[in-house]
Amino acid sequence: MTQFSSAADVVRHLDGLGLFHMDLGLKRMHRALKALHLTRPPFVTAQVLGTNGKGSTAAFLASLGMAHGCRVGLYTSPHFVHPAERIRIDGRPWPEDAWAAPANAVMEVAPDLTYFEFLTVLALLAFAEARVDLAILEAGLGGRYDATTAVAADVLCYTPIAMDHKAVLGPTLTAIATDKAAAVRGSAPVCTAPQFPAAARALAAAAKAHSAPLTKAAPVAPDRPLGLAGPHQRTNAGLALTAWQSLAPLLGKNLQDVTAQAHGLATAFLPGRLQYVPGGDGLPPLLLDGAHNPHGMAALVAALRNADLHPAGAVFSCLGDKDWQPALHLLKDCLGNAPLFIPTLRNERAAPAAVIAAAANSCGPATAQALPDGPEALSQALSRAAALPEVGPRRPVLLAGSLYLLAEFYALRPQWLNPPTSAACRPDIFAASPVQPTP
Repeated sequence: MTQFSSAADVVRHLDGLGLFHMDLGLKRMHRALKALHLTRPPFVTAQVLGTNGKGSTAAFLASLGMAHGCRVGLYTSPHFVHPAERIRIDGRPWPEDAWAAPANAVMEVAPDLTYFEFLTVLALLAFAEARVDLAILEAGLGGRYDATTAVAADVLCYTPIAMDHKAVLGPTLTAIATDKAAAVRGSAPVCTAPQFPAAARALAAAAKAHSAPLTKAAPVAPDRPLGLAGPHQRTNAGLALTAWQSLAPLLGKNLQDVTAQAHGLATAFLPGRLQYVPGGDGLPPLLLDGAHNPHGMAALVAALRNADLHPAGAVFSCLGDKDWQPALHLLKDCLGNAPLFIPTLRNERAAPAAVIAAAANSCGPATAQALPDGPEALSQALSRAAALPEVGPRRPVLLAGSLYLLAEFYALRPQWLNPPTSAACRPDIFAASPVQPTP
């Protein structure tokens, strides 16, 4: 039996399991949760599902809970630099010196868990030991067999469902939505953002089959301050606020505390969501966003146009098994003649830079430049972008196309994973005065 003495040992075990290995089914999770007495956790639980906006919705919901005085556990994925980012308690990564004992407990009862399953059970143990009041669990790619679906949930939140993970979930939106809707497994309230018709039908059918009340969330008002920028975040904030209406009574919190609600929405933070980096120390002003599929890229482009922002250029890269060409076309249309710098990701699934550049140059002005493969590709792309003559605070360089591209950036500059020093300020280009992050 594997024995862990440190978080580094746990990470080595996870690496050995393979980040992308999947073995669909919930038997292993049910067995582990039953052995650890976590099938019905000792805290209120919200599960966040969908395609785009899951992390942002979870961040808004966590911030709402903390603003109302709750101790909050937040489980998200993927991480950028270290798995500790996935497990947060009251906004801070779960301390690495606390990992070994719970990880050994997991291994003792369920040594055959996959990467995502292991971290999900580890997060639940961490939340139980920390005695959180509220746990927010972001689902992975699916719903029916997602590890988070093995846990009893008090509220389910569905962000917009779009085409993604077709090889696993199915080739149509109906197939994808049906899989995600299969997470509805009881009468717990279901909250949903506006959906494409096929997804709306799948969710309505699942809720009806389980006699679960279904509430359609409305976006929050345009004049309401949010900690995350972009018009699409108003949809995510509205979904979180709707879910809070069901969670607050379970937590003994006042539904009429509008001051706490406003504070929670205004101070939410999640790296890589229209996050502004002012530049300096060799960096150009940057706008970081995790858009990695057509739906996400459309939201990013709409946010830029809404704010009348015109990037001086962009750094773009992606995984080859994603639906990246439509997203690339949207980006190219937004950039116009602005240059595009393309490094190859350091990932076995990466699309080659030369392939992306050729596709980019075939759908508009020939402004895409592929960087030579190697560990310095992203640094070289950023250096070239910093030399653009028009780059500046109102003409930042966009960094988008894959969460793994952002991960490479954060590995170079990990300080930008942290929330701003002043929780009242928004750390992005849409705020009047971006603030420096906590070192």
